[in-house]
Amino acid sequence: MTIKQVAEITKGELLGNLESNLISQLAIDSRQIIHPSRSLFVALKGAKADGTVFIPQLFELGVRCFLVPKNYKPKEDTASYVAVEDTRAALQALAEFQRNQFQKPIVSITGSNGKTIVKEWLGQVLSQKFHVAKSPKSYNSQVGVPLSIFGIEKDHQVAILEAGISKSGEMAALEKMIQPSLGIFTNIGTAHQEGFENQEQKISEKLSLFEHSKLLIYCKDHSFLAFQIANTFPEDKLIAWSDEPGSDFTRSVKISDHQTKIFLLKSDLSTYTFHVPFRDPASIENITHVLVAALTLGQSSESIQEGLHHLKSIDMRLTLKPGVHESIIIDDTYNNDLAGLKVALDFMQQQRPKNRKVLILSDLLQQGEPDRVYSMVSDLIVNYPLDKIIGVGEDIARIGNHFQGKFEMYPRTEDLLDALDPEQFTNDLILVTGARPFGFERVVNRLQQRIHGTTLEINLNALTHNFNFYKRLVKPETKMMVMVKAFAYGGGAVEIANHLQTMGADYLAVAFTDEGVALRKHGISLPIMVLNPLEESIDLCHEYALEPVVFSPEFFKKVNQYCEVNERSLSIHLDLDTGMHRLGFEEKHLEELKELISKSKHLTIASVYTHLVGADEELHRDFSLEQIHSFQRMKSELEQILPPNTLFHALNSAGIAAFPEYQFDMVRLGIGLYGVEVTGKYGNSLRSISTLKTTISQVKTLNPGETVGYSRKGALPQGGKIATLGIGYADGYDRRFSNGKGYVLIQGKKAPVVGNVCMDMCMVDVSDLDVKPGDEAIIYGEQISLKELASQIGTIPYELLTNISTRVKRVYYLD
Repeated sequence: MTIKQVAEITKGELLGNLESNLISQLAIDSRQIIHPSRSLFVALKGAKADGTVFIPQLFELGVRCFLVPKNYKPKEDTASYVAVEDTRAALQALAEFQRNQFQKPIVSITGSNGKTIVKEWLGQVLSQKFHVAKSPKSYNSQVGVPLSIFGIEKDHQVAILEAGISKSGEMAALEKMIQPSLGIFTNIGTAHQEGFENQEQKISEKLSLFEHSKLLIYCKDHSFLAFQIANTFPEDKLIAWSDEPGSDFTRSVKISDHQTKIFLLKSDLSTYTFHVPFRDPASIENITHVLVAALTLGQSSESIQEGLHHLKSIDMRLTLKPGVHESIIIDDTYNNDLAGLKVALDFMQQQRPKNRKVLILSDLLQQGEPDRVYSMVSDLIVNYPLDKIIGVGEDIARIGNHFQGKFEMYPRTEDLLDALDPEQFTNDLILVTGARPFGFERVVNRLQQRIHGTTLEINLNALTHNFNFYKRLVKPETKMMVMVKAFAYGGGAVEIANHLQTMGADYLAVAFTDEGVALRKHGISLPIMVLNPLEESIDLCHEYALEPVVFSPEFFKKVNQYCEVNERSLSIHLDLDTGMHRLGFEEKHLEELKELISKSKHLTIASVYTHLVGADEELHRDFSLEQIHSFQRMKSELEQILPPNTLFHALNSAGIAAFPEYQFDMVRLGIGLYGVEVTGKYGNSLRSISTLKTTISQVKTLNPGETVGYSRKGALPQGGKIATLGIGYADGYDRRFSNGKGYVLIQGKKAPVVGNVCMDMCMVDVSDLDVKPGDEAIIYGEQISLKELASQIGTIPYELLTNISTRVKRVYYLD
């Protein structure tokens, strides 16, 4: 929209430069401006800062459109301002306008607990069928909801928005913006109770979110909540589920050791069975809301189950973590109220038996009148067999007189940390639950087991060395594009891209649009080429200033049409096929391509390139030269209609080494940056940037005739010692290294793999070594060549690098 439209929507006064700058992004944080010339900055007044103080620096950055309070005196006369009484209300008015452009279903979720989890899980399940927009993180407030709405795009098929309030009167603004078509009420607890006269008023306020929605999903077993819902809305608007017969969905749950079966019987007698990877009541309740909502939105049970298989964990609350001396920590430091405490204690009850059950609990903030709240806490804890409670805060001491076990009290978290000795805990189950201001994550960190498992260490100095080596091989004026696709060849794209940015790389390249979006969100500002964009991701390319590769006349037309319809400009790259025969324009397409370029007013050709098929092997040298010559012919044709600043490039890492005379305007550095020189021409000039290492879990003696591992494949005919390592094929250690094909280095000596590589472990021969659990084993690094390892199992270094699992911790260092 234009700044004039902003003024009309917000009923504000337009000041300053009245040019109609097109606005495509909105920001409330000066640190999150991506496209200054197309951004509207909303100057909100927060608890710590007034947004107007950032306007001068944003003007210097290039921002020209501002939404400001009426008392603000503009200093930059070449900027445009919309002055309003209340910038937050104006922000909400813009969000309401934006929401009204979206005519597809909007699901809104409210309640005391589980809103974010239900939103995330529902989004993951629905994404099996629909293009889903959802609130980022816990953006459910008076400001968070508008920001969430601005994330809804025209191609989304359903949106899921959280709504959270802390006092009476807040929900009206959220309802006006969200206007949900389907609602979910998770449950009711005591959080923010002080903002309401009583529980009834709190429920009534939350229910006002669904005043105009078509349907509302809730659990009928929460009797107090269900009673008020039934008395507020007509029956045909409600979708109730319950463990008791007589609801729209009757649920039955069967919990086993590894999974839970949920059976849903609909009122029309149709039945559904789902398998979920949860066993605790809180997760089962949350996922039931998800199942009912997905079915209501018309998703098939098969598609829903597929989504359940791909659920990603949400690390917010009730997380089990290994503690010191075989203890287990239940990390519940995400939120803190009576309902949440009960759920956490229920979860604690389900864990395997330990020496003691210890509760570390802070004051319950924003819960209402202390006498009533802590009387209820006392009533709650007496129902659970706790051995020890450690309280932190001013009011938590009230429960001490009601607890029969050992009770310790500290006024502040710092006092607890000063007294907390991890050696006091052995084989205990420790529940840590506290309000956010108490910072109980420090308590969890103190009690966590220090795990020295599998890590991938990235040497940034070696990265710099390799980058500079290739820079010396090319002319000073030749630009350097660096490939950071596939998680930067397994090394971690964000950190490596940031380092390349500081080193002076000219361009980055990723495979897919979401890789580029992730880099932008982490502050990477270099131009980014997207090698394999999808049609539906072009909007993201525009939003995040990513430059898609266009590889066919058909795709060119689609990208151009998008820009014409939306009146947007986009920089693109043209892929010419000279022999790879994957993607790309062929010579027969050139006349059509030139015509398309000539007619396009919205597309800028940033570069034109080709990809060499066999530059790494001498036997393909003639074919590589044929490719280059073909590229030169096509280049000559296109140069007739392209501006002189268009970049042409053909050389990858191998090409830089093999054909330095054909650098053109830019080269593309890939595997060479990561320490692998595939031509063999400069094999000793590069440094390995990564070291994959793990530790020995256990050492065993193997007698002659005994076997080790699956299928009894492993044996030491003369007997000896084996060490079990904490790495397997799930971490990226290829199973083809089994039975002596691979080896590791322990104490600088080779230890061959014995038997089959397992999912999480492998065994090596340490008969001639004096080793013990905890000793380090090098999987690959400076002393073990990736090329040699790859050759052992008939693959290439690329595969070994990119196969390293994301569960392997990346550590970056300068040596």
